[in-house]
Amino acid sequence: MLKITSFGKSDVGLKRSNNEDAFAVNPEQGFLALADGMGGEVAGEVASQLFIETALEVFSRGRSVSEQEILDRVQKTFQLSNEKILNHVEQHPEHQGMGCTAELVAFSETNFVLGHVGDSRTYLYRGGQLRQLTKDHSFIQTQIDQGVIPQTEAKRHSLKHVILRAVGIEEALAVDLIRGKSVPGDLFLLCSDGLTDMVEDRSIQDILLSPLLLHQKVEGLIDLSKSAGGQDNITVVLCEVM
Repeated sequence: MLKITSFGKSDVGLKRSNNEDAFAVNPEQGFLALADGMGGEVAGEVASQLFIETALEVFSRGRSVSEQEILDRVQKTFQLSNEKILNHVEQHPEHQGMGCTAELVAFSETNFVLGHVGDSRTYLYRGGQLRQLTKDHSFIQTQIDQGVIPQTEAKRHSLKHVILRAVGIEEALAVDLIRGKSVPGDLFLLCSDGLTDMVEDRSIQDILLSPLLLHQKVEGLIDLSKSAGGQDNITVVLCEVM
């Protein structure tokens, strides 16, 4: 069984009065999760918390060994949390439109399974190179893919926060599922767009390359985002495969 160590932190940032992000790190059960709420006021916080609570519930039945069981649990977390958010909105119509983006990484004996919805991201840092494993489910990403706008304009575009897929918006939820081998030394980064909107990938890589301890790298990334303006909530989760 892969042994992992992890650390996460969430910061409200410099412009927001409330924090709609939520996360969980659970190395004993072999998973980590992050959610970024949408819907404003209290509703976004409710959605992200429902996703994290569901992940903790689904993975509370002992650590899985097989990749198929891990895959099933990841899918179940997204399915159940989607249902819970929709049910909440049905009971609280004033929260109509709430939902969340979500990242969930879980480990089996030698592999990882990643579930992704929205524009939060998961990166893998391996062998001195940072690689984005997920693709944003956003209007801007579709424009980039179609060659309408260049990647360099994405961070400044007025529609950069329009997302096309989120947990808790529709009954049918399409989840990106990514699987791969994991090796000792791998460093997984889960983050909300409060980091990636403000900090370039190169600067993120420089922090991960540094000799800092895991919690210092997390705090360093949050500090980078805040020094760049801290326009949104910032949540960073790092997991190292031992």
